[in-house]
Amino acid sequence: MAPPLINLQSIALTFGGAPVLEAADLAVSTGERLCLVGRNGSGKSTLLKIAAGLVEADSGERFVQPGATIRYLPQEPDLSGFSTVLAYVEAGLDPSDDPYRAHRLIADLGLRPDAAPAQLSGGEARRAALARALAPAPDVLLLDEPTNHLDLPAIEWLEAELSALRAAMVIISHDRRLLQNLSRVTVWLDRGRTRRLDRGFVAFEEWRDTVLEQEELEHHKLERQIVREEHWVRFGVTARRKRNMRRMRELAELRRAHRDARRVEGEVRLTMSEADASGAQVIVAEHVSKAFAGRVIVKNLSLRLLRRDRLAVVGPNGAGKTTILNLLMGRIAPDSGEIRRGTNLAPIIIEQDRASLDPARSVQDTLTGGRGDVVSVNGALRHVVGYLRDFLFAPEQARQPVGALSGGERARLLLARSLATSSNLLVLDEPTNDLDLETLDLLEEHLADYAGTILLVSHDRDFLDRVATSVLMSEGKGRWIEYAGGYADMVAQRGAGIETSKAEVRATPRAPSPPASLPGRVQAKPRLSFKEKRALETLPGQIDALVARIRDLNAELADPALYARDAAGARTAAAALTQAQAELAAAEDEWLALEARREEAER
Repeated sequence: MAPPLINLQSIALTFGGAPVLEAADLAVSTGERLCLVGRNGSGKSTLLKIAAGLVEADSGERFVQPGATIRYLPQEPDLSGFSTVLAYVEAGLDPSDDPYRAHRLIADLGLRPDAAPAQLSGGEARRAALARALAPAPDVLLLDEPTNHLDLPAIEWLEAELSALRAAMVIISHDRRLLQNLSRVTVWLDRGRTRRLDRGFVAFEEWRDTVLEQEELEHHKLERQIVREEHWVRFGVTARRKRNMRRMRELAELRRAHRDARRVEGEVRLTMSEADASGAQVIVAEHVSKAFAGRVIVKNLSLRLLRRDRLAVVGPNGAGKTTILNLLMGRIAPDSGEIRRGTNLAPIIIEQDRASLDPARSVQDTLTGGRGDVVSVNGALRHVVGYLRDFLFAPEQARQPVGALSGGERARLLLARSLATSSNLLVLDEPTNDLDLETLDLLEEHLADYAGTILLVSHDRDFLDRVATSVLMSEGKGRWIEYAGGYADMVAQRGAGIETSKAEVRATPRAPSPPASLPGRVQAKPRLSFKEKRALETLPGQIDALVARIRDLNAELADPALYARDAAGARTAAAALTQAQAELAAAEDEWLALEARREEAER
């Protein structure tokens, strides 16, 4: 078996007295696609920085295959020191890299190559960092939250771009659909240690739950053993002059193991305060239009939002999703048309920028409004520390200023404050930003049980599929059409995602095509050759056979007694699995490239 391109073994790191990583391993082989998952604050980004060589561990070993090229995408890219976007992207290229690829990526991401980095928004800076990471076609890509600040067209473009690469990848993301579509290996970072599952993210949650159930069973057995030993200490030495010191030492070890075991942190418990039911009709819009500075945002929109509806507003950045929310909630007036809101409405608005959180105010005062240490939830008074614990806050964090919290903690605090307020209409503007997978799961369950109406904006396709009952989609030029079901249902009815509207709402014009004299530029063929057509027909069968082969090898290697029984056979099977995975990746990449060529030729 070929050695991994990156191999981290027994990585340990401590920040401020608390261990972040204790015995973390990470091995990335050629062509592997790993997703690194874990709760907010578990150390995922730190482990990725250690893999990239940006942070040095306290102990452990880091190996990088000589000559392997590694590119790292940080959560917060730094473009300072560069005069233009093109200069920033080209600084990541090696002399042997194709400069046309940098131009092409900048254009595909809707950026101007001559734009000054200081004038870019957060989303545009993120796109520039993506272009810099992808342009060299590296051996290993380390991507930390690559979908942050991206809209749905950009997310779908990125997914297709990454699928076509041969590079090995390690991806940290809260976008479950992206992880399901791209990953083939899952690495779970939990309480400072890593566990590896040789399957994609689609199998992770069931596996994680099984592991945690087994841990709880073992912990229960340990507690029962301690009870038995304590019973012996108290009552089993009545007729003896002295106690058996060996058993006393074993009892002390058991107690120490029980005390020092790093248990799974508490689960998020969301309780939603609901007001009296609203009227049957919550919001009715008839022939509504709105324009800003001559640009039409909404044109002749009519819709009816009923009690318990879950309407998702989707579209590219700049399409007018927030404008739709503001119109429906009465924050701005339409230029024409009428919007009627139902009776007895008690709305709660959760905004993505979290501007309503005062960074100088304490967490406790943010929840209670500065009135004591209790908060009313669903008509019952609860101590603020107990309520914060439901959202994974430690007791000492109640006195901390909001400005000291991480992005994920601020998101949970805003949820805690909003859900403690009685409502029958929830308006959620990007509610999934910075939420870890466990919190997302709980939020989705409670939104499903919410007796009121939900109006939401999100770029998370999986979240939309699980929550929305209808989707209001931007069709460009101010046209909005409502589709029944979630995001996948909208795509099925519409025949496409939202990328077709992308050109109409870009904030910046598409960069001009690079001159034909740029080295390495490949002209697209007008049609497929006979050999390529034949490959397009036969590759699906080859892919199915490789998938079956990988499944059989995984089943063989899953036998814990295999290595002891037949070590040579185990090594042969492992090598065959690696080869089959590489062949599958190559076959899928070839099929995707040919399919794209076929579609382009037909157009």
